[in-house]
Amino acid sequence: MPASRNASPGAGASVADLLHPAAVRTAQERKDGGPAPDRKAAAAPDREPGAAQERKAGVAQDHEPRAAQGHEPGSAPSADGGPAGSGIVPVPGRSALARAVLLLCGVAALVASVAVSVRIGTTDIGYADLARTFGFHLGLDVEPLPRLVDSLVWDLRVPRVLMAALVGASLAVCGAVLQAVTRNALADPYLLGVSSGASTGAVAVVVLGVGAGTLGVAGGAFTGALLSFGLLALLLRRSGLDSTRIVLTGVVVGQLFTALTSLVLMASADADTTRAVTHWLLGSMAPARWDSVVLCALVTLCGLVVIGLYAHTLDGLSFGADTASSLGIDVRATRRVLLVVTALLTSVAVASVGAIGFVGLIVPHGTRFLAGPLHRVLLPCTALAGAVFLVWTDALARVAFAPREVPVGVLTALLGVPLFLLVLRKRGEL
Repeated sequence: MPASRNASPGAGASVADLLHPAAVRTAQERKDGGPAPDRKAAAAPDREPGAAQERKAGVAQDHEPRAAQGHEPGSAPSADGGPAGSGIVPVPGRSALARAVLLLCGVAALVASVAVSVRIGTTDIGYADLARTFGFHLGLDVEPLPRLVDSLVWDLRVPRVLMAALVGASLAVCGAVLQAVTRNALADPYLLGVSSGASTGAVAVVVLGVGAGTLGVAGGAFTGALLSFGLLALLLRRSGLDSTRIVLTGVVVGQLFTALTSLVLMASADADTTRAVTHWLLGSMAPARWDSVVLCALVTLCGLVVIGLYAHTLDGLSFGADTASSLGIDVRATRRVLLVVTALLTSVAVASVGAIGFVGLIVPHGTRFLAGPLHRVLLPCTALAGAVFLVWTDALARVAFAPREVPVGVLTALLGVPLFLLVLRKRGEL
């Protein structure tokens, strides 16, 4: 049945199925008002009966471009279903077993990373002591550790490591979503100016004392992030949420709030306050406590669930607004929902630990080499990879220059630049 602009895709068919080259050609023919010449049919009229039946029935199995790791959201489909001008033809995607193994490996890597990272620090904690600490706080009949060691593990290190995992997963998934929504391979969670708004809110609380008794630094950062996103939404209200306008408007909003932050610091702050604010802006897991971890976990899990429901829709958006519309996707409404969710996730992350860059930029690109471009596999793998990446980065920040601690944002930039260059080289773009 033909899909209309406001109707959902055919019953039982996913966007991944409808992105089969035959479906894309049919959608484009309906959009153009006439059939497009089929060069392959003219060159080979005697196609196999099985292939014709499959095309007629509309059955497709997770078609991914050959060397799917090289497919990026910024490329439009060609007549063969691959990126325009690439000559890439779709091939069957990974099996369910391969996807399950990949996800299980990611979960195992995350659990192992958390267990090892909790031990790392200026004071070495053994696995037996960790087991005793967890057992005691879970109500098991075990002998507790000395109060000082127990507090070090349970009140400082465990919340810190869990916060790193949550923030890493959140920022990485937001990066993958924005790269698909904007069709810009350089998009990351701070593209919308939310990070700059959060910085302005935190500086207003610390330097000017605005809401210091009620909001605190985290509350001020969250309020500033929401204000910056509100301004972005106001500026985009009549633009149709075009991807180019989203990028440019986000950059403008970010520069505005960055200028406001610098103005407040230069006009009102002393040297000690400026140093403290600068350290917070660079990102650190040190302030993490159980209450902030619980709040971040609730928001992150809810946001990731909502984004997961749009996995098939993101596959369509990766091919452009016109193709997505011809497949029955409400592009404007989908972009609005996804932008709100990513802004909320980024706001909570920045308010909790400060601005940490490069996670949402490099992790999605690296994950595509392993998981492929289909978002129902890419999103959970990206979340796991982002969590593992930031857990280990935070562990390195604690011990690299001990007893001094390096801001996590500094290390993510130092590690992110060469990793991103490596990704570009693997893709043949450098």
